[in-house]
Amino acid sequence: MQGDDELLTIDDAIAILRVPRSTFYYWRQKRCGPRSIKLPNGDVRIRRRDLLAWLESHEEAA
Repeated sequence: MQGDDELLTIDDAIAILRVPRSTFYYWRQKRCGPRSIKLPNGDVRIRRRDLLAWLESHEEAA
C-alpha cells in the first residue's frame, strides 16, 4: 500500500508524531487519538490519511 492508504504501525505513527509510545496508548485508551485498526492478531495499524487528518484537526492558527 502506498500513499494515503498506507497502513502504519504504532512505531511509524509515534515517529511521525514525535510522541512517546505511552502517550499514543493513552490517547487510544481515551479515544481521542487518530483512528486505528486492530487486526485479528492484535496488532494495531493506522491509515496514513487518518493520522494526517487527525493531526490537521488539532492544528492551531499561528
